[in-house]
Amino acid sequence: MVIIALDFKDMETSLNFLDKFNESLYVKVGMELFYGSGLEIVKEIKKRGHKIFLDLKLHDIPNTVKKAMTNLARLGVDIINLHAAGGSKMMAAALEGLTEGSTGKRPILIAVTQLTSTSKEMMNTEQLIPGEVIDSVVNYAKVAKESGLDGVVCSPLEVEKVKEACGKEFVTVTPGIRLASNNADDQVRITTPAKAREIGSDYIVVGRPITQAENPVEAYHLILKEFLGNE
Repeated sequence: MVIIALDFKDMETSLNFLDKFNESLYVKVGMELFYGSGLEIVKEIKKRGHKIFLDLKLHDIPNTVKKAMTNLARLGVDIINLHAAGGSKMMAAALEGLTEGSTGKRPILIAVTQLTSTSKEMMNTEQLIPGEVIDSVVNYAKVAKESGLDGVVCSPLEVEKVKEACGKEFVTVTPGIRLASNNADDQVRITTPAKAREIGSDYIVVGRPITQAENPVEAYHLILKEFLGNE
């Protein structure tokens, strides 16, 4: 599944973008859009029949995150996330709150491992986590699974190791996707849709290669075709 990152500053721009498409989409609503437009953007997108990955990366004490998840569950989003760095108690509390707040099917709950903008040097010197980025990602993934979560956000370059450690059913949502013709922007650990498919990514999140394309609909279908293997 290809998830389009709606990295826009306001509701009007986001809805104008969605109006270009005559089909149901899977979109990501992140901090910029959510904080700028509030709950209404989520409600409006759902009203139009699209699925939503609500990318707010919650990270706080367990009780606060639990209560926040209970409220967010009522929006009817399809995927929601938090930071694995918050620890097992926070993740377990989040799952409990999300379950309590869901009136229908519970949203898929995933944990952010290491951001795709994080390099080995940054992790070693700023976070004071030794070793390779992949080791930290797999460790976070294991803790997330033990806490009852459905999967993780990770670079496509780490999907294979995460699946080995946590099982094939453990969901991997992977940003850092670029066509070979695109530049890397501010993401360090990136790959192409075709490669993401080969290594087992369940969902890929694509922003600028679609939203900033001259023809977003054409770009979306090109990426979708490449990811699904219909090249």
